[in-house]
Amino acid sequence: MSDNSSVHASAVLVGERAVLIRGPSGAGKSRLAFDLILAGRTGQLPQAILVGDDRVHLDTAGEQLWVRPAPQLAGLIEIRGLGIRHCPFVAEAIVGLVVDLAADDAERLPPPEALKISLNGVLIPRIPVSAGFQPLPLVVAALTTTESSCSRNLAGNCGKGIGNHITSTIAPDLVGAASPLYRQDQGD
Repeated sequence: MSDNSSVHASAVLVGERAVLIRGPSGAGKSRLAFDLILAGRTGQLPQAILVGDDRVHLDTAGEQLWVRPAPQLAGLIEIRGLGIRHCPFVAEAIVGLVVDLAADDAERLPPPEALKISLNGVLIPRIPVSAGFQPLPLVVAALTTTESSCSRNLAGNCGKGIGNHITSTIAPDLVGAASPLYRQDQGD
C-alpha cells in the first residue's frame, strides 16, 4: 500500500465496501456512521460495521482506496448525548462511496461529475450533501437503487416538459448485481 494519509473522517463497512464520510467538524460524520450501523442491524442495508470514527487512514493499493482506523481511536465512536462508546470494528476496508457532508456543491439534481471524486488517484462514487440535510436516506438510496428504466424514456421528453427528468443513480457504478450491497426487488 502507498500514499498513507490521515484524514478527518469516519468510515463504515457496508456489505463489502466502505462508506467514507467527510465534512467539517460538527457536520454529523459520527451520527451518519452510527445511523449506517443501525440501518445494517435493521435490514435497511447489508451488515454494517465501523471502520473508524473521527480520524481514519487512507492507503492505495493497485486501483483501490483502502481505509483503516487511526490506531488510538480503533473501536471508538462518538454518540452525541452519550459520549465516546466502544463499538465492534474492522481493521480495514476498500472504499466504495464517499459522502461529503455540508458540501458546497450539493444540488437537487447534481451533474454527473459531482457524483464522482478522485482520492489518491482512485475514482470513487460520491454523494454531496447540503448542510442541514439528512444524509442517511441519500446513502441508503445510493446503495440500494439502480438506474431508472424510465429515465431514458423521460429524457426524450425533456424538451416537451414531460416527466421529472430523473437522472441515473450511482448504484451501478458502486456495486454489481452479485454484490451484497446490491438489492433488487424480484417483483414487477
